[in-house]
Amino acid sequence: MKIAGIVAEYNPLHTGHLYHLNKTRELLGEDAAIVCVLSGNFTQRGDFAIFEKHARAEAAVLCGADLVLELPLPWAISSAEGFAFGAVSILNSLGIVTHLSFGSETGCVEPLVRAADFLVSGRSDELIKNELQKGISFAHARQAAALNALGETAHVLKSPNNILGVEYIKALKNLNSSIQPLTFKRSGAGHDSEEIDKTASASRLRSMIRSGENAFEYMPEAAAEVFRREISCGRGPVFIESCEGAILAVLRRMSSAELCAFDGGAEGLGDRLYKAVSVEPSLGSVYESAKTKRYALSRIRRLVLRAYLGITSDFPKAPPYAKILALGGRGRLLLKNISEDFTIISKPAAGRALRGEAKRVFELEARSTNLYVLAYPKKSERYGGQEYTLGPKII
Repeated sequence: MKIAGIVAEYNPLHTGHLYHLNKTRELLGEDAAIVCVLSGNFTQRGDFAIFEKHARAEAAVLCGADLVLELPLPWAISSAEGFAFGAVSILNSLGIVTHLSFGSETGCVEPLVRAADFLVSGRSDELIKNELQKGISFAHARQAAALNALGETAHVLKSPNNILGVEYIKALKNLNSSIQPLTFKRSGAGHDSEEIDKTASASRLRSMIRSGENAFEYMPEAAAEVFRREISCGRGPVFIESCEGAILAVLRRMSSAELCAFDGGAEGLGDRLYKAVSVEPSLGSVYESAKTKRYALSRIRRLVLRAYLGITSDFPKAPPYAKILALGGRGRLLLKNISEDFTIISKPAAGRALRGEAKRVFELEARSTNLYVLAYPKKSERYGGQEYTLGPKII
């Protein structure tokens, strides 16, 4: 049986995501199984997820996924490279995944593979370093270096989903994985697009939910029902601004050196953030004050969140475990064939029995969940310890 891995955030799950799930089975066969690796309560753009992770995983299973595993926090809010490597590492460690499915602007895997080959080769490092000396961001430096080496192929590094696809393929190569990349051309609203053309991006849907517009018409009905339930129960929608005062309070207590530690301390972004936090009255103004041509907004947002949650840079390169968030009938069958060499957490209380780095990651997750739930609209839902009590959604 072919088993596809999908890396996702589903923040929230919309009709474009449903198309991805259906397209994967169209390409691999209707009997193909799908395993998703999903960001938890915090996302790669440095934000709170609009709905809690179990709810988003439940929506995924109702829309066609068979098993949803959580990408632990240090990798979920890492750079695109760290995010992709963490997720692909989990899929590879399962020992059952045959394909990695993702949408891309190009819709063709070959140019993505060529770009990945260049970036994992030693010759890319010096070219990127030379471009960085011009004071531009890493993304622009990498694009310029690739253009010199690859010509027109380098243009795949200009589009967000192409970039993630290249990072997935890089991870597969670095892991010497047998998983095969599988891509298709994205259609509908683009990543972070505010336009609506039959479909709406997750970013646009979050904006609609924030402003009270009807976002549910752009979601599969099964997913919409889950998210309506979360809202009616007072567990959503969740916005980072609900914890803005707490975040600023934590950051204002830190020294410049402490903030630098959360970004590796090598490039001075911590110093810049320290100055912004000291005077700016809101998260939005902190982001704008710290942003420069070299420091992208997404990187600043991640640094703020990493500092608030206490995510240091000394975690292992790959996740030491994966936690089950949701599963269906076929997902239960998949679990029986997963490699015994990789730790799968099926019961939340099992986190207390972990050891070493796995225990440290899980405890960070638990503390961060305690902070996430403080942003719930309903006070009675903000109780602590939920990481140890909420089990997977079984569909």
